[in-house]
Amino acid sequence: MRVRIPAVATALAIAVLAGCAGPGDGSRKHAADTRGTADAKGAAGRSGPQSPAGRPAPAERADDLPGLGPRTRAEVPRDAEQVVVVTGSGRDASRSTVVLYERSAADAKAGDREGGTGGGAAWRAGPTWKAHNAAHGWTEHHEQGDLRSPIGVFGLTDAGGKLPDPGTRLTYDHAVQGFTISGTGAEGEPLAGAFDYVVAINYNRKAGTSPRDWTRPLGAERGGGIWFHVDHDGPTQGCVSLSKPHMRTLLRTLDPDRHPVVVMGDAGSLAR
Repeated sequence: MRVRIPAVATALAIAVLAGCAGPGDGSRKHAADTRGTADAKGAAGRSGPQSPAGRPAPAERADDLPGLGPRTRAEVPRDAEQVVVVTGSGRDASRSTVVLYERSAADAKAGDREGGTGGGAAWRAGPTWKAHNAAHGWTEHHEQGDLRSPIGVFGLTDAGGKLPDPGTRLTYDHAVQGFTISGTGAEGEPLAGAFDYVVAINYNRKAGTSPRDWTRPLGAERGGGIWFHVDHDGPTQGCVSLSKPHMRTLLRTLDPDRHPVVVMGDAGSLAR
């Protein structure tokens, strides 16, 4: 299929973007959550989330997270009690499924005692949601304008949107103008409302700030503005999009005290 890069709002037209969001003014800063802070290496993707000291967080054997191979499982932090798994249907495909897995702190401790397996460590799966990812699929080395979503394990610490906070525990930046988008997407679909709700994915961004903050630790050439946002019935520039009801559910469920992360990529890459 021939992909047409969407015409987007003025804020997005400032540059050719790898993500779905344009440079925000970043005027509203959130209190930093050091648990989600990543240094430049961690922001690159496959190295996984970082500890507050900048060292890789200790990994846990997430053996019962379906579809994840040993390489991917090793990147899931030990203290993560919420893991959003985004599985692309193919390396070059723009459709995905999303499942939120949860376990309690007691489950995590039981998993430590049992070597990461067994009933005490079991993850409880939520429903499977349909989603879109980038128009050209997935990549382990995301670059600005490549129309691919980054593969990796990333923290989820900050949210926002054009609409008021629906009841999330994440820091939430409500900015009507800051999250306005118009124009059409890759398949001619209208983009209005896509940023009604967003959850920032901590790829090449400064955790603990508004999703509109345009700080790029890896440099602008590595893209940014990778979010969960409301689906517009077509592929994205780099984000993952869900229906508006599912975005509200995600926002209301994610809890920073449970150290949520997203594991995202095509099925073949996640199975490694």
